[in-house]
Amino acid sequence: MFAQLFISGLSNGSIYALAALGMTVLFRATTVVNFGFGEMFMAGAFVVYVLLKIVGLSYIVAALGACVVLFGLGAVIELGLMRRMENAPHLSLAMMTIAISFLLKGIARVFWGREVLPMPPIFNMPPLEFGDVIVTAQDLVIGGATLALVIVFLLVFRFSWLGKIAQAASQTPRGAALVGLNVPKFRCTIWAVSAAMGAFGGILVAPVTLLYPDMGGQTLTRAFAAMTLGGFGNLGGAVVGGLAMGVIEQMVGGYVDTSLIDVAGYIVIIAVLLLRPTGLFGRKELVRV
Repeated sequence: MFAQLFISGLSNGSIYALAALGMTVLFRATTVVNFGFGEMFMAGAFVVYVLLKIVGLSYIVAALGACVVLFGLGAVIELGLMRRMENAPHLSLAMMTIAISFLLKGIARVFWGREVLPMPPIFNMPPLEFGDVIVTAQDLVIGGATLALVIVFLLVFRFSWLGKIAQAASQTPRGAALVGLNVPKFRCTIWAVSAAMGAFGGILVAPVTLLYPDMGGQTLTRAFAAMTLGGFGNLGGAVVGGLAMGVIEQMVGGYVDTSLIDVAGYIVIIAVLLLRPTGLFGRKELVRV
């Protein structure tokens, strides 16, 4: 039982890690926490559904199309909304992302109400069995995609000129602009990339969780808990936190009570903020006076 719960936890945790990674990339570059990321998850999945079922495209083309659509949506959100609030307090920026979240959810409800739609699996491969432990192809794909993305972004942020731009643009935007960096264009690109990551996550997750307008809410809670646990702004910490969240949920549900699965994320957030506000891998900020 323990082994199956652990593997199931890693599978679910890969989903949370993928969402936390997308939020962390945006936070790392802009210092904005996107509380609408769960709805970008949902929007990407619905775009794939429309392209598959209504337009009749293949899964690969539909997935690429969804990523492109969400990439454009992220750019529009930054250009049309977030850029107009460039000098606003962080609380106002957070409230704007919450408003975007409700807007996207409301649009989905206009067309689909509260209907739950099945998504066809990406792969029809039989599950792998290792004794009493069962691993599906979907689990392997989600885990592999998460690992690949975290490696890519770790390399980009640590060793490339884009990482240096991100650090300069987030810490001293005015100074970055003075040395010739196009900070607005960079932020627009990061918003677009983060939204496309949300679409990518929704595409992978929808066949497992089914498709409905509220599907992003639970994912957002777990992703935020993963960011809190791993340490805000830490890419590796977001992934470790997501995997840990998945395992914690499964263990609590399997050995204590399944009703605790839905509140595990809130408990983790509260515990981390009380015991270690910087998370597992976060660093305490030092301010010189």
